Amino acid sequence: MSIEMEAPDGLVRRDSLYGEAEKVSVDKHHGSGASWSQTLHLAFQSIGVVYGDVGTSPLYVYSSTFPDGIKHQDDLLGVLSLILYTLILLPMLKYVFIVLYANDNGDGGTFALYSLISRYAKIRMIPNQQAEDAAVSNYSIEEPNSQMLRAQWVKQKLESSSSAKIALFTVTILGTAMVMGDGTLTPAISVLSAVSGIREKAPHLTQSQVVWISVGILFLLFSVQRFGTDKVGYSFAPIISVWFVLIAAIGVYNLAAHDYTVLRALNPKYIVDYFERNGKEAWVSLGGVVLCITGTEAMFADLGHFNIRAIQLSFTCILFPSVALCYMGQASYLRKFPDNVGDTFYKSIPAAMFWPTFIVAILAAIIASQAMLSGAFAILSKALSLGCFPRVEVVHTSNKYAGQVYIPEINFLIGAASIVVTIAFQTTTNIGNAYGICVVTVFSITTHLMTVVMLLIWKKHMAFIAAFYVVFGLAEFLYLSSILAKFVEGGYLPFCFSLVLMALMATWHYVRVKHYWYELDRVVPATQLTELLGRRDVGRVPGVGLLYSDLVQGIPPVFPRLVDKIPSVHAVFVFMSVKNLPIPRVPPPERFIFRRVGPAEHRMFRCVARYGYTDQIEGTKEFSAFLLERLKMFVQEEAAFSCHGDGDDDDNARRWEAQAAAEEEKRFIDAEAERGVVYLMGEANVAAAPGSSLMKKIVVNYVYTFLSKNLRESHKALSIPKDQLLKIGITYEI
Repeated sequence: MSIEMEAPDGLVRRDSLYGEAEKVSVDKHHGSGASWSQTLHLAFQSIGVVYGDVGTSPLYVYSSTFPDGIKHQDDLLGVLSLILYTLILLPMLKYVFIVLYANDNGDGGTFALYSLISRYAKIRMIPNQQAEDAAVSNYSIEEPNSQMLRAQWVKQKLESSSSAKIALFTVTILGTAMVMGDGTLTPAISVLSAVSGIREKAPHLTQSQVVWISVGILFLLFSVQRFGTDKVGYSFAPIISVWFVLIAAIGVYNLAAHDYTVLRALNPKYIVDYFERNGKEAWVSLGGVVLCITGTEAMFADLGHFNIRAIQLSFTCILFPSVALCYMGQASYLRKFPDNVGDTFYKSIPAAMFWPTFIVAILAAIIASQAMLSGAFAILSKALSLGCFPRVEVVHTSNKYAGQVYIPEINFLIGAASIVVTIAFQTTTNIGNAYGICVVTVFSITTHLMTVVMLLIWKKHMAFIAAFYVVFGLAEFLYLSSILAKFVEGGYLPFCFSLVLMALMATWHYVRVKHYWYELDRVVPATQLTELLGRRDVGRVPGVGLLYSDLVQGIPPVFPRLVDKIPSVHAVFVFMSVKNLPIPRVPPPERFIFRRVGPAEHRMFRCVARYGYTDQIEGTKEFSAFLLERLKMFVQEEAAFSCHGDGDDDDNARRWEAQAAAEEEKRFIDAEAERGVVYLMGEANVAAAPGSSLMKKIVVNYVYTFLSKNLRESHKALSIPKDQLLKIGITYEI
């Protein structure tokens, strides 16, 4: 049940302490509010952050597409045509001009799509939605139009089907796992490709020595992650801009110096001829062609730092012309020197430009790796805040950009995996087989989630939705089927990596959902709370007590346990919940929801602290000071709400009494805060209930227990100092 009270000025107060509700809303972020000068500035900055990966793809695309050499001269025209139209179809048409508009208040990526959908339909499996959430300023949007029966039907099906909720959650964590795989493979393939060029000037170097040089650069790259991208971010755009100028100029040089007739590849007929001539081999070669669009997802994932118009400008005016000219130039060179396909990029560079290009290539490869790592950290921090990933330390490395984070444990694991992949696979061809699977799987997941967005939120015409799904879905299926043909040649790697990561994420989320429902089914009734406080052996002790619980409704079952073990309750007592909303940020003034628990003389309150998935929890002193200040504001507002009337003498007397009582209570809160704030937390030992299946016992009793004991403790995640923490042990059999 949700209770509403209305004040004379029309303000409405909702009380969802014992109920839950949700009003869906969104604020579309089109980035149209920025001036043209700001947009151009952002467009320049985006060159360094977004396009490092896709911009360095010319280092290895042709070698990966023709691992066995070029068998027919016109095959070059077919592959060049495939590259050009792949760049136009997927990054440009799909992402730049469609997907970017499906952002979540300016933030992009797989979890942003999931959180956007979750605001329109209750698809999250933890039922912690509250009516007050819709009042957050960047949460409010129109409800789906009741006249649009299709959108209502989709909403109803998603909310009523457990299978649909599980399916959406599964594809979301699969996308996250594949992005993590991308973050592992991007440094390996980019750095190895760039370093391989040194053999042009030092042919005595073996491939093994090139690999170890690459490993040294990778070690340095992962070692400096803790400083954050903001420290070196200003150098990214100029370096990548120089890179784009170089590859475009080299492309023009090769076109003029060798065979400009490769421009015929703009005719898609050469794609048809290529498949007719080569059949299955042409289909298999798609696994190399798709590497020309690696890093495309970064345009969406990093949208929060820029805006849509900036991304559209930088892609269409800088990225696409530069890489297109580079690929054309390489094809022109290979028409004369087809035997050099294994190292096309460096072979095609004019001698005088080799060393400058080699140095910039190394820097561009490092930047490409940095961009994907930053994206992986940002996406995982979102997964963590939505309860879909085990607790790890998240370090915010920038005061300017909330989304720039560093996760030490993940950095170590990705770094180790990237170095192992480089040493094990030795060449970019084998790494490319694994890399392509990550890229196309994320593309496909985005297509499916986008289709749900179009049906449920955008409410587009069915013809448009069908065209989107069929055109892009079919193209991605063709690429994915081609890459899977190389499963045993390295393609298995991202699947193994993703299965492990998905298993961890699914285990953590499954137990969290069960834990939440266990507590929700056992909330303490208001009558029992009064009885507990009325016991003779229960006293009130000085200070402010904050009892943390995941529950946003009712009194958690750990409270009676606390009273039984320590028969005392602090003079001011707050049932505290920290909740992450499916939006990027919650403005600080809208952070807390307060409600009183029991009669005023109990001095007991319920507080829900709400954060977006890019918000950082404040330090202990700042948090407690802010919370108590807001608590006093609540007391003052409650007095104002409770004494409105017709304005007669009796109403004025009641208003004066209420205000006087509020001032007294505020002084009482200040006095108790001076005596100290104590943080209380239930330390729940979760175990599988008797009679559970063997699989459930393994998941709950072993995997989850191992994760919870060996990863970051909850009080550290909430920045609670140990000397102010009191833990209450309790066992839940789920």
